[in-house]
Amino acid sequence: MNNLRGVSENFSNLLETIAIDRDREAFARLFGYFAPRVKSYVMRLGVDEAFAEEVVQETMVTVWHKAESFDRRLAGASTWIFTIARNKRIDKLRREVRPELDPNDPALVPNAGRSADDAAEANEAAERIELAISALPVDQADLIYRAFYEDDTHRDIAQETGLPLGTVKSRIRLALKRLREGLEDLR
Repeated sequence: MNNLRGVSENFSNLLETIAIDRDREAFARLFGYFAPRVKSYVMRLGVDEAFAEEVVQETMVTVWHKAESFDRRLAGASTWIFTIARNKRIDKLRREVRPELDPNDPALVPNAGRSADDAAEANEAAERIELAISALPVDQADLIYRAFYEDDTHRDIAQETGLPLGTVKSRIRLALKRLREGLEDLR
């Protein structure tokens, strides 16, 4: 166990030497030890050899450039390096797994807009709904307005009105039943 601690401290010392002196020999030693291990680790996570080699290169370049951010009090050198490798693998997968855009995808085609007939029907329906809501008892109309126009939750409505939650729910349910009956022909 003591021997492992010495190895870990040695890698930490190498990282600090790279951070302070930009020591290429220290980096070469670190690279020689960690590059094959990072490659094996990444390949065990389910990628091919070429992908793994790219992750190794990106990881070790990051180690070179970010060595000053290593803090031996927070993590060991190997933990720090393997965390970088894991994150590089994830970043690389995210970049490569993106599907190509299909210009004919309906989600990408702008809406043609509503026809005049559709707009007129929608306006007429909206007027009929407003008329039906105004025909409800005032307390029910108020709850419907809060729930559907102000987008308040039943709990919020209960708190604001001082009514019990069950009362709010039952009044909204009753109001919706009346609205459905009055607007059956709109379906």
